[in-house]
Amino acid sequence: MVDKPVGPTSFTVVRQIRRAGGVRRVGHGGTLDPLASGVLPVCLGEATKLASFLLDADKEYEVTVRLGVETDTDDAAGTVTARQDASAVSAAAVEEALGRFRGRIEQVPPAFAAIKREGRPLYAYARAGERIEVAPRAVTLHALELVAFTGPDDLRLRLRCSKGTYVRALARDLGRVLGVGGHVTALRRTRSGPFSLAQARPLAEILNVLAGAGEGPAAPLPIVGLASALGHLPHCVVDETIARDVRAGRRVAWAVATRSSDAPRICLLDSLGDLVAVAEPRPDGLLKTLRVFLDRNPKKPAGLADLR
Repeated sequence: MVDKPVGPTSFTVVRQIRRAGGVRRVGHGGTLDPLASGVLPVCLGEATKLASFLLDADKEYEVTVRLGVETDTDDAAGTVTARQDASAVSAAAVEEALGRFRGRIEQVPPAFAAIKREGRPLYAYARAGERIEVAPRAVTLHALELVAFTGPDDLRLRLRCSKGTYVRALARDLGRVLGVGGHVTALRRTRSGPFSLAQARPLAEILNVLAGAGEGPAAPLPIVGLASALGHLPHCVVDETIARDVRAGRRVAWAVATRSSDAPRICLLDSLGDLVAVAEPRPDGLLKTLRVFLDRNPKKPAGLADLR
């Protein structure tokens, strides 16, 4: 688990870990903007199959917003596009405005975002000076609280939100509800699904461990097992026959494998607790595997590329 610093992109972090650890297959479980820091799950080896499922998990953030200034990127990295006097905004006004953003809301992504429109990311249109209409998307803010307000330059929030939520868009829209505009000046992800900052280690420290740098014994890397990484999904232990059939791609009845679970998606574990597959039911009652994971080989020592 990486505590990403401000500055590098998530892809840069992946590339640095790949080079330092000599691991061919590396991915991450949720993009953080260069301006943002905090929890970045990095997937190694067999764990790269988990990346798409990690994106579905809720996230938690601490964010600092500056009111009275809008930018084209909705954060401090962008060009200022509008200014308003925000000196009259009070903490009480902020608290009242926050009520409009709790629960399920419609949110228009920032102009500089990685989501695609007709095969091109939104930021490509924005950098080319092309204005396009983007439909709002439904997201959920499970929790949103005002942590501190010492003036329009220092409005600090804490939030827990669903996948697809743009904190930059929240800052922009909160500022507009207050009538003065706003943008993000600092953003830190404190949790991503089951992963918290308490489990994360600074990127520089992880790179040093992977490269064998430093003096004395290194602390163990913050590695999380595959099944634990999908703690937000229901788990079901199957017998060895079913585990073998699922890994071999044979047809298995959903009710037999999951004991009639009505969950829309489930993790199947073998008797050793290793992840066999992530699956969902098919209309014909069979089990549909979304990802299948290799059987553990006890003769092969676990390494960075063999996360369980």
